[in-house]
Parts: sequence; C-alpha cells; structure tokens
Amino acid sequence: MKNVKKWIWEHERYPEFDYDYKGFADSIAAVFRNTGRLEYAVYLLEKKSINSFIIDASADEAVESSKIEGEIVERESVCSSIKKRLNFTFDHSQDKSNRYTDGLADILIDSTINHKPLTKERLHGWHNALFPTGYSGGYKIDVAKYRKGEMSVVSKRGYSEVTHYIAPPHTMVDEEMNKLLNYINYSQEDPYIKSAVAHIWFVSIHPYDDGNGRIARAMANYVLSKELGLNYHYFSISKEIEKNKKNYYEILEKSQNLFYNKDFDFTEWIKWHTDMVNNAIEASLKEIEKIIKKAKFWDKARNFPLNKRQIKVLNKILDIGIENFKGGLSTKKYVNITKTSIPTAKRDISKLLKFGLIEKIEGSAGRNTSYMLKID
Repeated sequence: MKNVKKWIWEHERYPEFDYDYKGFADSIAAVFRNTGRLEYAVYLLEKKSINSFIIDASADEAVESSKIEGEIVERESVCSSIKKRLNFTFDHSQDKSNRYTDGLADILIDSTINHKPLTKERLHGWHNALFPTGYSGGYKIDVAKYRKGEMSVVSKRGYSEVTHYIAPPHTMVDEEMNKLLNYINYSQEDPYIKSAVAHIWFVSIHPYDDGNGRIARAMANYVLSKELGLNYHYFSISKEIEKNKKNYYEILEKSQNLFYNKDFDFTEWIKWHTDMVNNAIEASLKEIEKIIKKAKFWDKARNFPLNKRQIKVLNKILDIGIENFKGGLSTKKYVNITKTSIPTAKRDISKLLKFGLIEKIEGSAGRNTSYMLKID
C-alpha cells in the first residue's frame, strides 16, 4: 500500500493532461463565438463608457479572486488602484487605494496588458505584490520565492482534518515550474484549453507558501489575454468561479486525486473551466447591453427638464437593468427610492409619462399601476 500513487504528479503520464476534445467541443465553440461578440460590443462603446466598463470588470476580477480565498477587499479601494495604474482620469484627492489593493491592481494589469513571455521573475513579482508586508494573516511567509517546505491542502471537519491534496516535494518545484512556463510561452494549444491546463497545473505544483489560487487565476487570465490579443480586462473569470466555488474545489480535488481520476483524464476540468470563461463573457455582454441602453436612453432624456428625483429613479432602473427591475416602477417604489411624498411622486411620474420616458405596463391599474422605461 505504501507505493500506491494518489496524486496526479505521481502518474506516469504527468504532465500530459490528457483530454477528449469531443467532451468540450461545444463549450469551445460557444466561448469562441461569444469572444467575437464581446470584441465587437466593446468596439461599439464610447471611450468614457469603455473606461468605466474596464474598471468595473477589472475590479470584479481582483475582488472576487480574493473572495474565493476568504479575503475581503474594499471595491472602492481596488477601483482607485486600477484607475491610477491605467492612467484613466483620476482625482487624487479622492484616492481610496492602499498598498494591498495597489498590489492587486499591479498583478491584474500586468497579467492582462503585458503579453511578454511569462517568467519566474514575473511570477515572483506577482507574489510580492500579493504579500507586500511579507506576512499572510499573522504568519511570516517566504515572498517572491518558491516554497522550501512540503505543501498540502487541508480543511477541518469538526475536530479532524481532511487532506484534499498533497503537492509535489519542494525539491521538484523549480523543475516543474520551468516545464509549466515553457508550456505557457511556447505551446500552440487552443487558448481556452491552454488557460484551463495552466490553471490546474499551477495549483497542482502549488509553488508558493500562499497565494497559489490567486496567481493561478491571474495566470489563466494571462494566457487568454495574450493568446486572444486582449489589451484590457473585459470579463471576470473569478466572479463566475466565486458563484460556483463549492463546485470549483470539488472538481479540482476530483481531477487531482487519482482515486477519482483513474484514467488521468482532464476533459471534465477543461469543460468546466471553459464554461466559466463563457459565463464570464456572457455576463460582460449583458453589462455592455445595459450600458448601451443607458446611453441611448439619456440621449433622449437629456432633452427634457428632469429634476434630481426623476434622474435618480431613472438611473437606478437603468443600473439594475430594465429586465431586472421586477414589477416595474410604481408610486410606492418611487417614494421609497426618492424619500419624497406620494403626491410629489405622482406628479414626477406623470411628467415622465408626458415626456415619453416611461410607459404604463399593460394590465396594471389603480393602486397596482406600474410603469417601465421606454427605450426606442
């Protein structure tokens, strides 16, 4: 029993990462189509809207990648750091950034914009940016260097510990990382497959004392940005992974453990990862659709003398998304949003109707009368 091989790095075919393309061909086709749609949608945005969209997508990635690891960072601080690093219009008097969020922005932007070959030195730089104080929580760790000790992924269940994965011995790390970097820089693999393989390969090596998950996701983003020729962050993989975090850890464990992955087959992982990328792109497409609808609406609305209350309500509906504003706009909702009186709310709504900015929802009447935005 002592010689039983349990982890993927012990398998004789490692690190080939075998797969059956037929198992995720539909996922590849779908994400390829949506990538093209996203590029065209971004092209249609005005410069001001593009900048805002990039900041939001970038902030999503930084915040959600940290959240997956149980770390909460202030979105406002992240946005300040991203704006500074991208040299977008930035009011330094309103700077909410800090050393940690500056580091997150550095990793995010370097992994997206810098398409030069990925090297050990760059990875160490990312690691240093993640841990600027040299500490993870209250523990001192080796920063900007590969681990010197053994590494395992464990969780607690009651009073006992469960081992989910044991990484290769530290003596193997340098050689394994060289193989991975060579694959990332020179493989002609399909970009979406390559991104998925790089992700699981990195977390399987687990080269650092801490931060491996965040760097693995930055690496997956780097591969896609470089291979697809993207200049900015237009979608957030981590946001989709966070929504499916339980499944994320389950499929990683299933793929890395030879007890479950007896055939040394990574088809399921690649399909799952590709689907997460596709979900992220579809979410961005919906966000761009909202931005375009909002711009189109205000092109018409700016011709009318709107008060602050009306502008606030209209913006709220547009920001949520017309299709997501359940039940439409009622007098009661207007009062709740603006904190005004019922008579004032009715007058404001009446004027919006007169201006042709809203229309009555068919079938609603009396106290239950509700309205929806009218976008031509």
